Amino acid sequence: MNWRINIIVFLLINSACKPEKENETAVFESAYLISANELKTIIQQPNIKIIDFRKKEHYKNEHIEGALNLWRTDIEDTTYPYSGIMAGKKQIEDLFGKLGIQTEDTIVIYDDNGLCEASRLWWILQNYDFENINLLLGGISVWKSINGHVNSEIPKVETTVFKLKANPKMRYYASKEQVIEALKNNTVILDTRNEDEFSGKQQKKGAYKAGRIPKSIHIDWVEAINYSGNKKFKPIKDLEKIYSKINKNDSIILYCHSGVRSAHTTFVLTQLLGYKNVTNYDGSWTEWSYFNDLPFESDSITLTQ
Repeated sequence: MNWRINIIVFLLINSACKPEKENETAVFESAYLISANELKTIIQQPNIKIIDFRKKEHYKNEHIEGALNLWRTDIEDTTYPYSGIMAGKKQIEDLFGKLGIQTEDTIVIYDDNGLCEASRLWWILQNYDFENINLLLGGISVWKSINGHVNSEIPKVETTVFKLKANPKMRYYASKEQVIEALKNNTVILDTRNEDEFSGKQQKKGAYKAGRIPKSIHIDWVEAINYSGNKKFKPIKDLEKIYSKINKNDSIILYCHSGVRSAHTTFVLTQLLGYKNVTNYDGSWTEWSYFNDLPFESDSITLTQ
């Protein structure tokens, strides 16, 4: 059953410098968002599969009742000399089959980081044309706030057959070669990392050098959410302002350290703001920095972290 749930979600506005104002709301319409209250009404249906997309230690401590656990390393192709590349189609099929997920199921994904982690799995499944996906607004904390059931029990599963389409469109995917070509034209290259990573001051673990892809402009992914507060999306009017430097008709390639934060921005631009020509560079800076013959820029003395 395809639960493409169109919802109107009223979100409290929060900022790092002032308390929440309960009388201010923002309206979102998305086929891929689900509220905790809506999840409560469908969670017992057999075709609903919940995925807790957090590190295993957090999952083992507490998770939504019946949730399965996945983390970044589970959906990564480890055959590359650098980390973070998305898992291939067969790897995803085998993984989901072992989790007892069937092709006709609807997957509800949550995390505790403003949907940043969950958006990576959403992005991968979108590329493989699997659309029966919902992201849980507010994650496990909002679920608990409405007295949703949580426990530490690991659900028992029976292996199933999970199949993706034979020739997926890879609609939001960009390769290293596509980024190289983009440097020759007017494609917007958007870096969604923090300011220190963008400038080259910080070199995160997994990167082979510090800096950025030439021509990059910078908008930190956290600008889209109330990161120091409830980690929910900011109102549409604020999102429009944050991304106003990018025209909605532009061709845009996003990247970050390993394609996770930029997957979140891919969701914001395409699903909340209506941008049409957006792709996410899968390998991102981790891959780009591995190749010494690829151009890069930096502004600062680097601190390896």
